[in-house]
Amino acid sequence: MSRLPDVGTSIFTIMSRMANECGAINLSQGFPDFQVDRKLIDLVYHYMKEGYNQYAPMPGVPALRQSIADTLTATYQRPFNPETEITVTAGGTQALFSAIAAFVQPGDEVIVLDPAYDSYSPAIRLNGGIPVHVNLHYPDFSIDWNEVKSNIHARTRMIMINTPHNPSGAVLTPNDLNELGRIAEEHNLIVLSDEVYERIIFDGIRHESVLHYPGLANRSVAVFSFGKTFHATGWKVGYTVAPEALTREIRKTHQFITFAVNTPVQMALAEYMKNPQHYLHLGKFYQQKRDYFLNGLQGSSWQPVPCHGSYFQTLSYASFSGLPDIQMAEELTRKHKVASIPVSVFYRDKTDNKLLRFCFAKNEDTLDKALEILRKF
Repeated sequence: MSRLPDVGTSIFTIMSRMANECGAINLSQGFPDFQVDRKLIDLVYHYMKEGYNQYAPMPGVPALRQSIADTLTATYQRPFNPETEITVTAGGTQALFSAIAAFVQPGDEVIVLDPAYDSYSPAIRLNGGIPVHVNLHYPDFSIDWNEVKSNIHARTRMIMINTPHNPSGAVLTPNDLNELGRIAEEHNLIVLSDEVYERIIFDGIRHESVLHYPGLANRSVAVFSFGKTFHATGWKVGYTVAPEALTREIRKTHQFITFAVNTPVQMALAEYMKNPQHYLHLGKFYQQKRDYFLNGLQGSSWQPVPCHGSYFQTLSYASFSGLPDIQMAEELTRKHKVASIPVSVFYRDKTDNKLLRFCFAKNEDTLDKALEILRKF
């Protein structure tokens, strides 16, 4: 008997496979098509040759956890303990799963804000929890905190947030974080904050991490991803930041899910992170790509939804087609040779606002080929 009877193959796998079969330009799955910095690749090779090829310590190699702590301190202007507050994981998805497995018991409810990344609900259900879905408000994908409060019950254990947001590109505001902090304290909730796009934020906006807010940070698990930051999604390395008491529980589950993350990449990242120029430019770098993509759409009938972070641009096609978004995505891929992701798949109730999500983390020649097609609409 299946534990996830209604779950099939991920939409990302489906659309990437369709793109390959049809020879379409793949702007669906969220991965860059440009190279990782050669310096970082050379560092991995260096540490492989130096013999760092056996198991790493379960929480992560000390050098990497120290580099993470130093970066966090520089970013959030307060100390972080690499021994007790930071755990290196096999990507952001495993970090999220480990945190959910650590704290969600059978029958516990977890508030999920839709549209949500597709791993959230299955991870909750696999651990016996009950996802309680609250829809963000289109078109700005804002949170109605009164609606959130009305969905908190005696068994509510956790609330999950995501900023910058996938798929919409929306970002949370200081008012959102302050309200979240009040609600979490009043109802004794754990906050699981997916912040894998922390460095990919635009328009001069500050990334509003839970780590900026001491009271909120004391009851939160923040999740980050080196794959997103350093264009190396296939390396699957991320980390959690949480108070010592929460970290202790996360490590109990982490050690039996993956135990440790590959050693030479950890060593390379530890050294690479020491230079802030390797990550401080990312917002500007990806904003230029977002703007290039949007400028290339001028004169078309696509209507962009404001994107302030992540490397996804959501576009509305409501002005020229009434097709359901899944059908529209399939037609765009098969007939017009550009692959995207239909946004309705990120909702439990399959809300269809006639939106498709496009990844602009691509070389300009890739974007040019896609834009030439999209401008015809």
